[in-house]
Amino acid sequence: MSQRSPEASPGFSAQSINGRLGAAILHSKYDSRELTANARAAFMVSFEAKVDPDGTLPAAERRRRAEHLRQAHFIRMGKKSAKVRAARAKRRNGGAT
Repeated sequence: MSQRSPEASPGFSAQSINGRLGAAILHSKYDSRELTANARAAFMVSFEAKVDPDGTLPAAERRRRAEHLRQAHFIRMGKKSAKVRAARAKRRNGGAT
């Protein structure tokens, strides 16, 4: 299976290609988990604050609930994405399903 080059795709701009190139080089030099550790921790803290705004739950319970809220967040995003893709495909096919 051959992959099309980003340059051949009409949706890719030079800026987008340069960004992807830079990201690929960065991740080839460093561990991706280390690069994103602070962002992932801050993201989780935001969920913990939503499930326990007063900070009254034990840390383990707050973490457990935050993990579930995080899962719900990604499921919700996937659902929205699928809806958009379906609508786009419907438009492309002239309204046929």
